[in-house]
Amino acid sequence: MSTNKEFDIIIYGATGFTGRLVAEYLVKQYSGDSSLKWAMAGRSAAKLTQVRDEINAPKNTPLVIADAQDSSSIQAMLNRTKLILTTVGPYQVYGSDLVAMCAKSGVDYVDLCGEPVWMSEMIPAHEKTAQLSGARIVFSCGFDSIPSDMGVYHLQNLAKQQFGKVMPKIRCRVRKMKGTFSGGTAASFKETLIAAKKDPVKMKALLNPFSLTPDYTGAEQPFGNKPFYEEDLGSWVTPFVMAVINTRNVQRSNFLLNNAYGEDFVYDEMFMTGPGEKGEAIANAMADDKSMSGDDGPKPGEGPSKEERESGFYDLLYIGSDAQGNEIKLSVKGDRDPGYGSTSKMIAETAICLVKDASNTKGGIWTTAPAMGDKLIQRLQQKAGLTFTQE
Repeated sequence: MSTNKEFDIIIYGATGFTGRLVAEYLVKQYSGDSSLKWAMAGRSAAKLTQVRDEINAPKNTPLVIADAQDSSSIQAMLNRTKLILTTVGPYQVYGSDLVAMCAKSGVDYVDLCGEPVWMSEMIPAHEKTAQLSGARIVFSCGFDSIPSDMGVYHLQNLAKQQFGKVMPKIRCRVRKMKGTFSGGTAASFKETLIAAKKDPVKMKALLNPFSLTPDYTGAEQPFGNKPFYEEDLGSWVTPFVMAVINTRNVQRSNFLLNNAYGEDFVYDEMFMTGPGEKGEAIANAMADDKSMSGDDGPKPGEGPSKEERESGFYDLLYIGSDAQGNEIKLSVKGDRDPGYGSTSKMIAETAICLVKDASNTKGGIWTTAPAMGDKLIQRLQQKAGLTFTQE
């Protein structure tokens, strides 16, 4: 991990929609905290200045010029900071060189990646380098996949307290959600599908639930690709679009925690649509929805209004069970829309947690749970509007 740097955190992509929200969050939450040193980075000094003033950041907020097309400017940025928080995606298009440079330079890195194929390529390419340099690389620090990763981690800890053992099966069920996915998520989804259709190796990685656990394959996993009625919940459930990344990150956490969830651990995610014919109709309509891969959704750099972000929310239910009939439930809720309002707070607190609280975490390519654990849950609940509640 980098020490004795000018900054703790540089927000790379601060003039983009989500990067701007991250900067605005730091202004509101940490403007009086002189111990946190951060800067805004982007390609244009004029745009950085404009965003700084529009979010009411102090006039002396440092601005860093860095362009992905100019590696010397990226290296100069890395030389000044302990951690890079990047919102510049799709990461398979704009992120590969930055990950490589952070791993080599010993600079910590967090992003909002929901691109499992790209991540599966980055891990073998750069993990040993990061381990040697001390760089902590942490992908997927937004709605994908913090609620799932930290929800499963927390539920397993509760299970150990209550039953003396972990639960071999956990289901995530999205009970309620208001808000759109980000333009960056939609763009990443489309890029991933395009790449997978062109390359059988990438398609295999996309479909593999253990694509992020090199040389390790656990128990056979549910393949939730069709709606069905779930008796114990009294509701129809339908495929959840974020499951393809969240399930992979949860399995990687189990792998990095030395199978703390068990070698037979099974995990899946679905969206609840309610009972009866209405629930079935909604489930089928959602399963047929192709808007994430279409052109009608938000574009990178676009997003909902402040009012829409603040009226958004999500409520995720995690159900752990075992063969003996034991069961434990946990709800994870967020107080803003998932794609922007909550995500910008989550990645900001993850970055701060990694730099300030996780000094014992060694270099490597991590997921949030094994890298930060309870320290991150504490920050998310105290600062970022998330709640973790046993039911």
